[in-house]
Amino acid sequence: MNLLFKTVCFSLIVLNAFGQLETPRPAEKYAQEGQSALASGRYEEAQRAYEKLRELEPGVAEVHANLGLIYFEEKKFEQAVPALRQALKLKPSLSKSDNILAMSLSELGRYKEALPGLDKGFSRSSDAEIRRMCGLQLLRAYTGLKRDNKAVEVALQLNRLYADDPEVLYQTGKIYGNVAYQTMHKLWHVGPDSIWRHQAAAEAYESQAAFDQALIQYRAVLEADPRRPGIHYRIGRTLLSRQREHNTEESAEEAAQEFEQELQIDPSNANAAYELGEIHRRAERLKQAQQLFEQSLQFYPDFEEAHLGLSAVFISENKPGQALLHLQKAVAINPQNEVAWYRLSVVQRALGNSADQEKALAEFKRLHEKSSQQNLTTDFLTPQEVTKQEIDANAQ
Repeated sequence: MNLLFKTVCFSLIVLNAFGQLETPRPAEKYAQEGQSALASGRYEEAQRAYEKLRELEPGVAEVHANLGLIYFEEKKFEQAVPALRQALKLKPSLSKSDNILAMSLSELGRYKEALPGLDKGFSRSSDAEIRRMCGLQLLRAYTGLKRDNKAVEVALQLNRLYADDPEVLYQTGKIYGNVAYQTMHKLWHVGPDSIWRHQAAAEAYESQAAFDQALIQYRAVLEADPRRPGIHYRIGRTLLSRQREHNTEESAEEAAQEFEQELQIDPSNANAAYELGEIHRRAERLKQAQQLFEQSLQFYPDFEEAHLGLSAVFISENKPGQALLHLQKAVAINPQNEVAWYRLSVVQRALGNSADQEKALAEFKRLHEKSSQQNLTTDFLTPQEVTKQEIDANAQ
Protein backbone atom coordinates (compact mmCIF):
# COMPACT_ATOMS: atom_id res chain seq x y z
CA MET A 1 0.00 0.00 0.00
CA ASN A 2 1.21 3.51 -0.82
CA LEU A 3 2.72 5.37 2.15
CA LEU A 4 0.10 8.09 1.85
CA PHE A 5 -2.71 5.52 2.21
CA LYS A 6 -1.02 4.03 5.24
CA THR A 7 -0.77 7.51 6.68
CA VAL A 8 -4.34 8.62 6.03
CA CYS A 9 -6.08 5.23 6.23
CA PHE A 10 -9.81 6.08 6.29
CA SER A 11 -10.93 2.60 5.20
CA LEU A 12 -11.27 1.04 8.66
CA ILE A 13 -13.11 4.14 9.81
CA VAL A 14 -15.59 3.59 6.98
CA LEU A 15 -16.34 0.02 8.07
CA ASN A 16 -16.83 1.17 11.66
CA ALA A 17 -19.18 3.88 10.46
CA PHE A 18 -21.24 1.33 8.53
CA GLY A 19 -21.36 -0.95 11.54
CA GLN A 20 -22.79 1.83 13.67
CA LEU A 21 -25.31 2.78 11.00
CA GLU A 22 -26.33 -0.85 10.36
CA THR A 23 -25.66 -0.32 6.66
CA PRO A 24 -27.18 -2.87 4.26
CA ARG A 25 -25.01 -5.67 2.98
CA PRO A 26 -24.29 -4.18 -0.51
CA ALA A 27 -22.59 -1.19 1.10
CA GLU A 28 -20.57 -3.45 3.40
CA LYS A 29 -19.57 -5.54 0.39
CA TYR A 30 -18.30 -2.51 -1.55
CA ALA A 31 -16.51 -1.23 1.55
CA GLN A 32 -14.67 -4.53 1.98
CA GLU A 33 -13.84 -4.72 -1.73
CA GLY A 34 -12.57 -1.14 -1.71
CA GLN A 35 -10.42 -1.69 1.36
CA SER A 36 -8.97 -4.91 -0.05
CA ALA A 37 -8.15 -3.22 -3.36
CA LEU A 38 -6.49 -0.33 -1.52
CA ALA A 39 -4.38 -2.69 0.56
CA SER A 40 -3.10 -4.32 -2.66
CA GLY A 41 -2.58 -1.05 -4.52
CA ARG A 42 -5.29 -1.83 -7.09
CA TYR A 43 -6.54 1.74 -7.32
CA GLU A 44 -8.85 1.34 -10.30
CA GLU A 45 -10.77 -1.43 -8.50
CA ALA A 46 -10.79 0.63 -5.32
CA GLN A 47 -12.13 3.61 -7.24
CA ARG A 48 -15.01 1.58 -8.72
CA ALA A 49 -15.90 0.12 -5.32
CA TYR A 50 -15.93 3.48 -3.56
CA GLU A 51 -17.90 5.15 -6.37
CA LYS A 52 -20.57 2.47 -5.87
CA LEU A 53 -20.33 3.02 -2.13
CA ARG A 54 -20.80 6.77 -2.60
CA GLU A 55 -24.04 6.13 -4.49
CA LEU A 56 -25.34 3.98 -1.64
CA GLU A 57 -24.03 6.09 1.26
CA PRO A 58 -23.65 9.73 0.14
CA GLY A 59 -23.82 10.94 3.73
CA VAL A 60 -20.70 9.11 5.04
CA ALA A 61 -17.76 11.52 5.04
CA GLU A 62 -15.11 8.80 5.05
CA VAL A 63 -16.39 7.43 1.72
CA HIS A 64 -15.79 10.78 0.02
CA ALA A 65 -12.46 11.15 1.84
CA ASN A 66 -11.17 7.78 0.62
CA LEU A 67 -12.44 8.40 -2.89
CA GLY A 68 -10.68 11.76 -2.94
CA LEU A 69 -7.53 10.04 -1.75
CA ILE A 70 -7.80 7.46 -4.53
CA TYR A 71 -8.30 10.17 -7.17
CA PHE A 72 -5.26 11.99 -5.76
CA GLU A 73 -3.11 8.87 -6.03
CA GLU A 74 -4.31 8.35 -9.61
CA LYS A 75 -3.44 12.00 -10.37
CA LYS A 76 -7.09 12.74 -11.14
CA PHE A 77 -6.91 16.01 -9.27
CA GLU A 78 -10.00 17.57 -10.88
CA GLN A 79 -12.08 14.72 -9.44
CA ALA A 80 -10.22 14.69 -6.12
CA VAL A 81 -11.13 18.29 -5.27
CA PRO A 82 -14.96 17.94 -5.15
CA ALA A 83 -14.76 14.57 -3.38
CA LEU A 84 -12.51 15.96 -0.65
CA ARG A 85 -14.59 19.12 -0.29
CA GLN A 86 -17.70 17.00 0.21
CA ALA A 87 -15.91 14.94 2.87
CA LEU A 88 -14.94 18.10 4.75
CA LYS A 89 -18.44 19.52 4.42
CA LEU A 90 -19.81 16.39 6.07
CA LYS A 91 -17.04 16.18 8.67
CA PRO A 92 -14.77 19.24 9.04
CA SER A 93 -12.56 17.39 11.53
CA LEU A 94 -10.99 15.29 8.72
CA SER A 95 -7.79 17.34 8.81
CA LYS A 96 -5.84 15.00 6.53
CA SER A 97 -8.49 15.39 3.84
CA ASP A 98 -7.92 19.13 4.16
CA ASN A 99 -4.20 18.56 3.53
CA ILE A 100 -4.83 16.36 0.49
CA LEU A 101 -7.33 18.89 -0.88
CA ALA A 102 -4.69 21.60 -0.62
CA MET A 103 -2.16 19.40 -2.43
CA SER A 104 -4.68 18.64 -5.17
CA LEU A 105 -5.35 22.35 -5.67
CA SER A 106 -1.60 22.96 -5.89
CA GLU A 107 -1.24 20.23 -8.51
CA LEU A 108 -3.91 22.03 -10.55
CA GLY A 109 -1.98 25.32 -10.28
CA ARG A 110 -4.58 26.91 -8.02
CA TYR A 111 -1.89 28.09 -5.64
CA LYS A 112 -3.75 30.86 -3.81
CA GLU A 113 -6.54 28.44 -2.86
CA ALA A 114 -3.99 25.83 -1.85
CA LEU A 115 -1.79 27.99 0.40
CA PRO A 116 -3.85 27.96 3.65
CA GLY A 117 -4.21 24.18 3.69
CA LEU A 118 -0.60 23.58 2.69
CA ASP A 119 0.70 25.96 5.32
CA LYS A 120 -1.45 24.32 7.97
CA GLY A 121 -0.32 20.84 6.97
CA PHE A 122 3.36 21.81 6.93
CA SER A 123 3.37 23.75 10.18
CA ARG A 124 0.89 21.75 12.27
CA SER A 125 0.63 18.16 11.05
CA SER A 126 2.07 15.56 13.40
CA ASP A 127 2.36 13.10 10.51
CA ALA A 128 5.84 13.23 8.98
CA GLU A 129 4.78 12.14 5.47
CA ILE A 130 1.87 14.59 5.28
CA ARG A 131 4.12 17.36 6.55
CA ARG A 132 6.80 16.49 4.00
CA MET A 133 4.35 16.42 1.07
CA CYS A 134 2.75 19.70 2.12
CA GLY A 135 6.19 21.27 2.39
CA LEU A 136 7.14 20.18 -1.12
CA GLN A 137 3.86 21.52 -2.49
CA LEU A 138 4.46 24.80 -0.61
CA LEU A 139 7.72 25.16 -2.51
CA ARG A 140 5.78 24.71 -5.72
CA ALA A 141 3.03 27.14 -4.74
CA TYR A 142 5.33 29.93 -3.54
CA THR A 143 7.49 29.57 -6.65
CA GLY A 144 4.40 29.70 -8.85
CA LEU A 145 3.25 32.85 -7.07
CA LYS A 146 6.78 34.32 -7.40
CA ARG A 147 7.12 34.62 -3.63
CA ASP A 148 10.73 33.49 -3.65
CA ASN A 149 11.59 34.60 -0.11
CA LYS A 150 8.83 32.38 1.30
CA ALA A 151 9.98 29.49 -0.89
CA VAL A 152 13.49 29.79 0.56
CA GLU A 153 12.09 29.83 4.12
CA VAL A 154 10.21 26.60 3.44
CA ALA A 155 13.27 25.06 1.74
CA LEU A 156 15.41 25.74 4.80
CA GLN A 157 12.81 24.13 7.07
CA LEU A 158 12.51 21.10 4.80
CA ASN A 159 16.29 20.62 4.78
CA ARG A 160 16.30 20.74 8.57
CA LEU A 161 13.42 18.27 8.94
CA TYR A 162 14.34 15.86 6.12
CA ALA A 163 18.10 16.25 5.81
CA ASP A 164 18.65 12.89 4.07
CA ASP A 165 15.61 12.84 1.77
CA PRO A 166 16.73 12.77 -1.91
CA GLU A 167 13.55 14.40 -3.24
CA VAL A 168 13.71 17.17 -0.66
CA LEU A 169 17.38 17.80 -1.47
CA TYR A 170 16.62 17.92 -5.20
CA GLN A 171 13.64 20.27 -4.91
CA THR A 172 15.24 22.61 -2.37
CA GLY A 173 18.42 22.68 -4.47
CA LYS A 174 16.35 23.94 -7.39
CA ILE A 175 14.91 26.68 -5.19
CA TYR A 176 18.33 27.84 -4.05
CA GLY A 177 19.66 27.69 -7.60
CA ASN A 178 16.75 29.73 -8.93
CA VAL A 179 17.15 32.40 -6.27
CA ALA A 180 20.91 32.51 -6.86
CA TYR A 181 20.36 32.93 -10.59
CA GLN A 182 17.86 35.75 -10.09
CA THR A 183 20.17 37.48 -7.62
CA MET A 184 23.14 37.27 -9.98
CA HIS A 185 20.97 38.47 -12.86
CA LYS A 186 20.00 41.51 -10.82
CA LEU A 187 23.65 42.12 -9.93
CA TRP A 188 24.47 42.24 -13.64
CA HIS A 189 21.96 45.08 -14.07
CA VAL A 190 22.48 47.17 -10.93
CA GLY A 191 26.29 46.88 -10.83
CA PRO A 192 27.62 46.05 -14.30
CA ASP A 193 31.03 47.61 -13.54
CA SER A 194 31.25 46.71 -9.84
CA ILE A 195 33.95 44.47 -8.39
CA TRP A 196 31.14 42.15 -7.22
CA ARG A 197 29.97 41.65 -10.79
CA HIS A 198 33.52 40.90 -11.97
CA GLN A 199 34.12 38.48 -9.10
CA ALA A 200 30.82 36.69 -9.71
CA ALA A 201 31.66 36.37 -13.40
CA ALA A 202 35.15 35.09 -12.59
CA GLU A 203 33.83 32.41 -10.24
CA ALA A 204 31.23 31.34 -12.80
CA TYR A 205 33.86 31.06 -15.55
CA GLU A 206 36.18 29.14 -13.23
CA SER A 207 33.44 26.63 -12.38
CA GLN A 208 32.90 26.07 -16.12
CA ALA A 209 36.66 25.54 -16.71
CA ALA A 210 36.76 28.72 -18.83
CA PHE A 211 40.05 29.63 -17.20
CA ASP A 212 41.23 32.41 -19.52
CA GLN A 213 37.95 34.31 -19.10
CA ALA A 214 38.08 33.75 -15.34
CA LEU A 215 41.57 35.25 -15.17
CA ILE A 216 40.44 38.34 -17.07
CA GLN A 217 37.60 38.90 -14.59
CA TYR A 218 39.71 38.25 -11.48
CA ARG A 219 42.29 40.74 -12.71
CA ALA A 220 39.55 43.28 -13.32
CA VAL A 221 38.69 42.95 -9.63
CA LEU A 222 42.32 43.68 -8.68
CA GLU A 223 42.38 46.73 -10.94
CA ALA A 224 39.53 48.18 -8.91
CA ASP A 225 40.81 46.95 -5.53
CA PRO A 226 44.47 45.80 -5.61
CA ARG A 227 44.42 44.53 -2.01
CA ARG A 228 41.15 42.65 -2.14
CA PRO A 229 41.55 39.46 -0.04
CA GLY A 230 41.18 36.12 -1.78
CA ILE A 231 41.63 37.25 -5.38
CA HIS A 232 45.34 36.47 -5.81
CA TYR A 233 44.56 33.06 -4.32
CA ARG A 234 41.78 32.46 -6.87
CA ILE A 235 44.07 33.54 -9.71
CA GLY A 236 46.72 31.09 -8.50
CA ARG A 237 44.18 28.28 -8.27
CA THR A 238 42.87 29.10 -11.76
CA LEU A 239 46.40 28.98 -13.18
CA LEU A 240 46.96 25.55 -11.59
CA SER A 241 43.60 24.30 -12.86
CA ARG A 242 44.37 25.49 -16.39
CA GLN A 243 47.71 23.70 -16.25
CA ARG A 244 46.06 20.41 -15.21
CA GLU A 245 43.08 20.75 -17.55
CA HIS A 246 45.21 21.24 -20.65
CA ASN A 247 48.05 19.01 -19.45
CA THR A 248 50.58 21.68 -20.33
CA GLU A 249 54.16 22.14 -19.18
CA GLU A 250 53.26 25.60 -17.92
CA SER A 251 55.39 26.46 -14.89
CA ALA A 252 53.75 26.58 -11.47
CA GLU A 253 55.92 29.56 -10.58
CA GLU A 254 53.37 32.06 -11.92
CA ALA A 255 50.78 30.55 -9.58
CA ALA A 256 53.35 30.59 -6.75
CA GLN A 257 53.78 34.34 -7.21
CA GLU A 258 50.03 34.82 -6.86
CA PHE A 259 49.93 32.79 -3.64
CA GLU A 260 52.85 34.82 -2.27
CA GLN A 261 50.98 38.06 -3.01
CA GLU A 262 47.89 36.66 -1.33
CA LEU A 263 49.86 35.89 1.83
CA GLN A 264 51.24 39.43 1.86
CA ILE A 265 47.67 40.72 1.92
CA ASP A 266 46.27 38.02 4.22
CA PRO A 267 48.81 35.85 6.09
CA SER A 268 45.94 33.84 7.60
CA ASN A 269 44.84 32.43 4.22
CA ALA A 270 45.56 28.78 4.99
CA ASN A 271 44.67 27.65 1.48
CA ALA A 272 47.21 29.99 -0.12
CA ALA A 273 49.92 28.89 2.31
CA TYR A 274 49.12 25.24 1.57
CA GLU A 275 49.18 25.68 -2.22
CA LEU A 276 52.49 27.55 -2.09
CA GLY A 277 53.88 24.88 0.23
CA GLU A 278 52.79 22.13 -2.16
CA ILE A 279 54.51 23.88 -5.08
CA HIS A 280 57.72 24.07 -3.04
CA ARG A 281 57.39 20.41 -1.96
CA ARG A 282 57.01 19.18 -5.52
CA ALA A 283 60.05 21.25 -6.46
CA GLU A 284 61.90 19.57 -3.54
CA ARG A 285 62.33 22.84 -1.67
CA LEU A 286 61.45 21.05 1.54
CA LYS A 287 62.31 23.71 4.14
CA GLN A 288 60.11 26.30 2.46
CA ALA A 289 57.36 23.71 2.08
CA GLN A 290 57.53 22.79 5.77
CA GLN A 291 57.28 26.42 6.87
CA LEU A 292 54.26 27.05 4.68
CA PHE A 293 52.41 23.87 5.71
CA GLU A 294 53.02 24.79 9.34
CA GLN A 295 51.76 28.33 8.66
CA SER A 296 48.62 26.84 7.14
CA LEU A 297 48.04 24.60 10.18
CA GLN A 298 48.61 27.53 12.52
CA PHE A 299 45.42 29.14 11.21
CA TYR A 300 43.54 25.92 10.34
CA PRO A 301 44.61 23.10 12.72
CA ASP A 302 42.27 20.52 11.14
CA PHE A 303 43.46 21.11 7.57
CA GLU A 304 43.69 17.49 6.39
CA GLU A 305 45.69 18.14 3.21
CA ALA A 306 48.23 20.31 5.05
CA HIS A 307 48.85 17.50 7.55
CA LEU A 308 49.40 15.14 4.61
CA GLY A 309 51.69 17.61 2.88
CA LEU A 310 53.76 18.02 6.01
CA SER A 311 53.95 14.25 6.43
CA ALA A 312 55.33 13.98 2.89
CA VAL A 313 58.04 16.51 3.76
CA PHE A 314 59.08 14.53 6.84
CA ILE A 315 59.03 11.24 4.89
CA SER A 316 61.34 12.80 2.29
CA GLU A 317 63.62 13.98 5.11
CA ASN A 318 63.61 10.49 6.67
CA LYS A 319 61.82 11.69 9.80
CA PRO A 320 59.11 9.02 10.18
CA GLY A 321 58.40 9.85 13.83
CA GLN A 322 57.39 13.42 12.98
CA ALA A 323 55.45 12.25 9.92
CA LEU A 324 53.51 9.76 12.08
CA LEU A 325 51.97 12.50 14.24
CA HIS A 326 50.53 14.32 11.22
CA LEU A 327 49.29 11.14 9.54
CA GLN A 328 47.48 10.06 12.69
CA LYS A 329 45.85 13.49 12.78
CA ALA A 330 44.86 13.25 9.10
CA VAL A 331 43.31 9.80 9.59
CA ALA A 332 41.38 11.07 12.61
CA ILE A 333 40.02 13.97 10.55
CA ASN A 334 39.08 11.79 7.57
CA PRO A 335 39.27 7.98 7.93
CA GLN A 336 38.28 7.58 4.25
CA ASN A 337 41.43 9.14 2.77
CA GLU A 338 43.41 6.38 1.10
CA VAL A 339 46.51 8.58 0.69
CA ALA A 340 46.71 9.02 4.47
CA TRP A 341 46.52 5.27 5.06
CA TYR A 342 49.14 4.54 2.39
CA ARG A 343 51.61 7.02 3.84
CA LEU A 344 50.85 5.72 7.31
CA SER A 345 51.83 2.21 6.16
CA VAL A 346 55.10 3.60 4.78
CA VAL A 347 55.88 5.36 8.07
CA GLN A 348 54.96 2.36 10.24
CA ARG A 349 57.26 0.22 8.13
CA ALA A 350 60.11 2.73 8.57
CA LEU A 351 59.49 2.65 12.34
CA GLY A 352 59.55 -1.15 12.38
CA ASN A 353 55.90 -1.48 13.44
CA SER A 354 54.95 -4.48 11.29
CA ALA A 355 51.47 -5.06 12.72
CA ASP A 356 50.50 -1.39 12.36
CA GLN A 357 51.97 -1.32 8.87
CA GLU A 358 49.82 -4.30 7.79
CA LYS A 359 46.72 -2.73 9.31
CA ALA A 360 47.31 0.59 7.52
CA LEU A 361 48.11 -1.15 4.23
CA ALA A 362 44.97 -3.30 4.44
CA GLU A 363 42.82 -0.21 5.01
CA PHE A 364 44.50 1.54 2.09
CA LYS A 365 43.78 -1.44 -0.20
CA ARG A 366 40.14 -1.56 0.93
CA LEU A 367 39.60 2.13 0.25
CA HIS A 368 41.50 2.03 -3.03
CA GLU A 369 39.45 -0.91 -4.30
CA LYS A 370 36.25 0.81 -3.25
CA SER A 371 37.16 4.04 -5.07
CA SER A 372 38.21 2.07 -8.16
CA GLN A 373 34.88 0.25 -8.28
CA GLN A 374 32.88 3.44 -7.92
CA ASN A 375 35.11 5.28 -10.39
CA LEU A 376 33.05 8.39 -9.71
CA THR A 377 33.55 11.43 -7.52
CA THR A 378 31.64 14.64 -6.87
CA ASP A 379 34.56 16.76 -8.06
CA PHE A 380 32.70 17.54 -11.29
CA LEU A 381 30.12 19.50 -9.33
CA THR A 382 32.44 22.10 -7.90
CA PRO A 383 36.10 22.96 -8.44
CA GLN A 384 38.44 21.62 -5.79
CA GLU A 385 39.33 24.30 -3.27
CA VAL A 386 42.87 22.98 -2.84
CA THR A 387 45.19 20.60 -4.64
CA LYS A 388 44.69 17.11 -3.25
CA GLN A 389 47.59 15.04 -2.01
CA GLU A 390 48.36 11.99 -4.14
CA ILE A 391 50.32 8.79 -3.83
CA ASP A 392 53.71 9.24 -5.43
CA ALA A 393 53.89 7.87 -8.96
CA ASN A 394 56.92 5.70 -8.14
CA ALA A 395 55.38 4.20 -5.00
CA GLN A 396 55.27 0.41 -4.92
